[in-house]
Amino acid sequence: MNQLSSLDLTAIPAEDEALRPQVRAFVAEALKDVPAHIRAKSWMGCDAAFSRALARQGWLGVTFPPAYGGAGRSAFARYVLVEEFLNFGAPVGLHWIADRQSGPLLLKYGSEAQKQFYLPKICRAEAFFCIGMSEPGSGSDLASVRTRAERNAQGWLLNGQKIWTSNAHNCHYMIALVRTSGTPQDRHQGLSQLIVDLSLPGVTVRPITDLTGDQHFCEVFFDNVQLAPDALVGEEGKGWEQVTAELAFERSGPERLYSSIVLFDTWLAYIRTPAGHTPAAQRLAGKIMGQLAPLRALSIAVTEKLTRGESPIVEAALVKDLGTGVEQLIPAAIADDLFARSDSDAVPLELLQTLNYVTLMAPSFSLRGGTRDILRGMIARGLGLR
Repeated sequence: MNQLSSLDLTAIPAEDEALRPQVRAFVAEALKDVPAHIRAKSWMGCDAAFSRALARQGWLGVTFPPAYGGAGRSAFARYVLVEEFLNFGAPVGLHWIADRQSGPLLLKYGSEAQKQFYLPKICRAEAFFCIGMSEPGSGSDLASVRTRAERNAQGWLLNGQKIWTSNAHNCHYMIALVRTSGTPQDRHQGLSQLIVDLSLPGVTVRPITDLTGDQHFCEVFFDNVQLAPDALVGEEGKGWEQVTAELAFERSGPERLYSSIVLFDTWLAYIRTPAGHTPAAQRLAGKIMGQLAPLRALSIAVTEKLTRGESPIVEAALVKDLGTGVEQLIPAAIADDLFARSDSDAVPLELLQTLNYVTLMAPSFSLRGGTRDILRGMIARGLGLR
């Protein structure tokens, strides 16, 4: 049966689009002295002071209800904010997960006490979250998690390991997908989500250095970590349903289109100069824009579904898979253009540094948020092809 619903072209509402000039001016001023190769880190960049500055503007948790510290705006308002942050390469990595998915997850499934405690902290940039999903030996098979939480008199006793946990070493909390009953062979049954305070005894976080020399991914170990009874998010045993709903937030936003956008804009500035302009470069710019534009429209259409409280899992997977293709095309195509030139030594150093960083990061684009093969399997099932 075809599970892929129709997606209508959607425009960002005028009241949300009206945010753009203010946000653009703020970010442009804040980042005016930051070079492109640093801004290219964008949603992997960490700057607590910048996150707090956004919080003072009321731009974190903008979709959360005012009762929990938010602005009560629609997902379109957040879309405009995120699009501008990414376009300028703002360092949003610290608050990113909490604002994008941990907060909305708690709004949908959390207890009232959890909402009252965590959501205002997220809005004030006082609580940074990471995602505890992937594990060693599991690859992309998320349902085979082995990290386990056992009930005891004090709540939950947690043991196991997570990996590829972005910015865990800079975060306060993790929402972890763990097994609370059964065995890994039970697949989707017996999984639950727990909030883990990463400062607790028994938690060890080890950053992993990537090809660029940065430390984004982490491995996290749990050795008899005692959690309180209220660490459980939602219902015990409903973790698979909850985590798949959460992934729709992760896979559908502008960050699935714009990971290479600072590089693209830096290259565009170069090819608009007499020294950089060539007919081939002009054609390449059109090719890339021709792919970005419909993908942005698809992403906005998915946002419309999120505003209606739907969980467009397959549609979000489409955004992630197709968006990753463009994100990885940009550095490869720009490299081909620059190094095919007879006078490649004239290319600005800052453009080359930015290209180098994005080229090294690009292989990770098709891993984070779900690997390409897994996403395409989901899409095929949604289309009734398997």
